[in-house]
Amino acid sequence: MSALPQFAPAPRPVPQRATPAPRPRLRIVGAPIHERTRVPFVLLCISILAAALLGALLLNTSMARGAYEAHDLTRQLASLARDEQGLSTALDAKASPAELAAAAQALGMVPAPGLAFLRLSDGAVLGTPMAAH
Repeated sequence: MSALPQFAPAPRPVPQRATPAPRPRLRIVGAPIHERTRVPFVLLCISILAAALLGALLLNTSMARGAYEAHDLTRQLASLARDEQGLSTALDAKASPAELAAAAQALGMVPAPGLAFLRLSDGAVLGTPMAAH
């Protein structure tokens, strides 16, 4: 083998890179703080609470008024029922045969001595009619 001279490749010159500008560091940025006032929210909550309390008060007052009216109507109904019972008792007393006879005599009526009936189908008189004295 023949010895060939070995040539080592010449080192290549490393191109000089321009040094890049340093990269900016990234950081988390928070949202800007808004100075919000809570006054409208608080006023809204207070107005809702006041409206609810006012509604409950009006509902309670209306129900109490209805309860008083119902109580008064119940008392009136009981009074009318007592009056009806009294009038019904008085009517039953006035409708008794003895009371009817006394009322008839007070009006000048006399009892009929004989009874007679008229049959409408043929016009016949049943019984002997007599004049009242």
